[in-house]
Amino acid sequence: MADRHLFVGQRSLSLAVIAAALSFISGCSLPAARSASPRSFLPEITPNLNPQADSNTSQEKALVAQPNQAYKQAISKLIQQENIQRLNKPIPAEFQGKTFKDIKVNSAIKAVAKGTLDKPSGQDATLKPIALTFDDGPWPSSTVQALDVLKKNNVKATFFVVGRQVQKYPQLAKRIVAEGHAIANHSWSHQYHRYNQVGAANEIDKTADIVYKITGVKTNLFRPPGGILNNGLAAYAQQKKYGVVMWSADSLDWRYHNPNVLINRILKEASTGGIVLMHDGGGDRSKTLRALPQLMGELKKRGYKFVTVPELMEMQQKDKELMARKG
Repeated sequence: MADRHLFVGQRSLSLAVIAAALSFISGCSLPAARSASPRSFLPEITPNLNPQADSNTSQEKALVAQPNQAYKQAISKLIQQENIQRLNKPIPAEFQGKTFKDIKVNSAIKAVAKGTLDKPSGQDATLKPIALTFDDGPWPSSTVQALDVLKKNNVKATFFVVGRQVQKYPQLAKRIVAEGHAIANHSWSHQYHRYNQVGAANEIDKTADIVYKITGVKTNLFRPPGGILNNGLAAYAQQKKYGVVMWSADSLDWRYHNPNVLINRILKEASTGGIVLMHDGGGDRSKTLRALPQLMGELKKRGYKFVTVPELMEMQQKDKELMARKG
């Protein structure tokens, strides 16, 4: 929903390869190489240095034989490909072809979220998941700033991108995926008029194609521009088994430009399993970016943990499976 006047696991690349490289780097006391390893990725790594362990020995030796800069590049590439594999997972069946504004999770989530969430600090073992989403990008300045703020705070978000913006700024789309954020479809041109079947297909399929071409991710989530559900776009997305993602907390940052107003709106509407709507494109988003660090801090104080929309869906699915096993 941009300004009305401005349209805007299969892990085929073994973690053992990454682990061996990181272990070698650490053992050689190379600060530059160590800093190349994302903190959020390290807890998932279990080094495997058994020479008889697996068929990746030759790959590990190849990594170790490279210069320091090549280490960082190789590890970065492996992690990016790992992100692509994760983001290409199909969405759970209950969300395919459905429209939703939030995702229901409950207290059982603490038992199933260990694989997707950091361990909470303090006495509270149950952090409430919530998803930050950004529409209308990528945008040359504001998307960069949003990504910088998210990276600094170790937060992953979901970016609903406009196809023609991806075409203009492919490096930003690549960065979104490389840094572990989810990327999703927000149409090609971000128009609000009515579409026939052919027009809707062009808007959605063309965007999906350019996102895949640039990032390697096959999008399976769609958000209609302006949240309009009756102009042909959402119907086509549902037909193609997309999850049509709305929102439960609206910053209205396309209308209001006072950071405190944006923060208070979201805090008032925030909920467990909620989906927050903001924008990184479509106009001047400086106030949104000013509000973002304080907003994240306030949500954390209230017990929220930031996840992507695909992670929310996976958490609900695992939650249901756990409850079903308990009978």
